[in-house]
Amino acid sequence: MQHTLVNALARYSIAALRISLGLVIVGFGALKYFPGASPAAELAARTVEVLSFGLVSGTTAVVATAVVETVVGLTLLTGVGLRIGLVAMAGWLVGILSPVVLFAADLFPGGLPTLTAQYVLKDLILVAAAAVVAAWALGARYVVKEDDR
Repeated sequence: MQHTLVNALARYSIAALRISLGLVIVGFGALKYFPGASPAAELAARTVEVLSFGLVSGTTAVVATAVVETVVGLTLLTGVGLRIGLVAMAGWLVGILSPVVLFAADLFPGGLPTLTAQYVLKDLILVAAAAVVAAWALGARYVVKEDDR
């Protein structure tokens, strides 16, 4: 029984992680297409404005973020163009974690995280999931250990 479970996990867990990561990212992106629907829209706009040195701001920044998230999410969901999607995701991950550095005083007043900071910090889980999916896409595979009994 345990051997069957281990084999099933080895066989399907990366695909499940890739698809669930894609669903989450598409969901975050889709909300940004509707004004007022995303709790992160204002933060996304501020972040893109700073990272683009003021060239992209406001609604354009939010829509650009939505497009990137939608494309990345769809590549994860479908597996089509996955390597290119992973490159885009690497840039997106830098962007979504940038507020921790760019707006630290706003996110951690008095040293404690605001709700917005907590929203950003949960993205560390997405980074870890993305690393696993990227390793798999680049050729890493599970190795099922033989029982030592």
